[in-house]
Amino acid sequence: MAARRRGRRATAGAAAALALSAVLAGCGGDDSPADTVRKAESAVGSIASEAGEAVESASAEARERLDDIQDGTDVKGDVTTGPPVTGSDGRVRTEVTARNTDDASRSFAVQVTFRDAGGRLADTVIVTVDHVQPGHSATATARSTHDLSSGPVRTEVTRAVRY
Repeated sequence: MAARRRGRRATAGAAAALALSAVLAGCGGDDSPADTVRKAESAVGSIASEAGEAVESASAEARERLDDIQDGTDVKGDVTTGPPVTGSDGRVRTEVTARNTDDASRSFAVQVTFRDAGGRLADTVIVTVDHVQPGHSATATARSTHDLSSGPVRTEVTRAVRY
């Protein structure tokens, strides 16, 4: 019985990874950076919630999609997360603050990782912080895609791209 459940989870993880790849394959081309980010947010959110094994794959795909943002600049050092807060539904949320050090209004695509007490990857999401004025900061909320209430969770900025 346990072997059959593990097999189902592995199959679900593989199916989720394939589905994410298919969804994200349509995120390039003529899409604007904002369209690419929105598609990646949606895909990562839906796939990461499918099965635990898919979180690793979703994380890799999210990094790849952030690489695809045209004219994007890596600015991980300009983005921070606040303390994680667990809601009544078990989902963890954190405030993401992006500081715009550029001389023009910019948006940010931020990959936030949720790790369990052992440091293992529990979830990953992409959140956007739109239209941050030069020299200012703005916030958005990153929220896990599933219940992470089984123990302490920490959040970190895995990747941040300013565009």
